Amino acid sequence: MLIINVKENESIDKALKRFKKKFEKTGVLRSLRSRTAFQKPSIKRRQEILKAVYRERMYGNNSEA
Repeated sequence: MLIINVKENESIDKALKRFKKKFEKTGVLRSLRSRTAFQKPSIKRRQEILKAVYRERMYGNNSEA
């Protein structure tokens, strides 16, 4: 259960934004979506590898100069 303490003179928008960030960090929605349909372990592994390759290209140390 997420608890957000709203401070005095704090707008509802800011409190809602903090709630959304906390909710996103918990990963509840992501896990719920992943459980809706079965995905083969080989496909999961392939997707993880492709994500890792993408991250390495984008953010990795590029010493090709």
